[in-house]
Amino acid sequence: MDNGIILVLIALFAGSVGSVLLAGLLLLLNDKRLQQISTYLAYLAGGTLLGATFLGMIPKATSMLSSDIVLEITLAGILFFFILEKIILWRTCRNKECERHLQTAIPMILIGDAFHNAIDGIVIAASFLTSTEMGVFVTLSVIFHEIPQELGDFGILLKGGMLRSKALLYNALSGSTAIIMGVIAYYYLNTAQSIIPYALAFSASSFLYIALADLIPEMHKKTKFKESAIQILIVSLGILLVYLIN
Repeated sequence: MDNGIILVLIALFAGSVGSVLLAGLLLLLNDKRLQQISTYLAYLAGGTLLGATFLGMIPKATSMLSSDIVLEITLAGILFFFILEKIILWRTCRNKECERHLQTAIPMILIGDAFHNAIDGIVIAASFLTSTEMGVFVTLSVIFHEIPQELGDFGILLKGGMLRSKALLYNALSGSTAIIMGVIAYYYLNTAQSIIPYALAFSASSFLYIALADLIPEMHKKTKFKESAIQILIVSLGILLVYLIN
């Protein structure tokens, strides 16, 4: 095994599973504190998902592909996740009326995150093929933007009723797509690069759907002025974090 792929593997692990493990440190908190923080992290996720969609994924995809095609894929993705959520609701409903609940966001956030991490893997591999210095810089950038994103994901999974251990395991599994796609990209970069804008657009649709169909309606259940002000502040902070990282 050559030194180049070893460096890439280390960087891929640090930028994906490593970020999940760092974000997972919050699972060491007691139940009461964890419940409070997971609520705030769900608010943060609303902002980071919107920010990642409109400040990162869609602009990047349109720089590589026709904006018409990107928007069509994003629209198709939203329809796909709408249908997926309906199927999940039919299979997991807990009452006669089959009312929706935050659990339906769990599969979608994991699928969307898997696509997002796969793209990160391709980007990291491509940067190391440019130069080691560029690879290190890009890896650090991925870690910095993944940690707040993973924190938000943990908030969604925990609010949806998932156990801490499962939340950590599933997030790590979704993060492992970065390693798989990164290795593939290292050896077949020309082919891997061609799917990036399509994956970005589809990933953007999942993030947008989760933010608007799951997280924001959940926030609207709390109508007191103080809680609403906190929500607006934290959602704005999430968007600002993505803006500064980009």
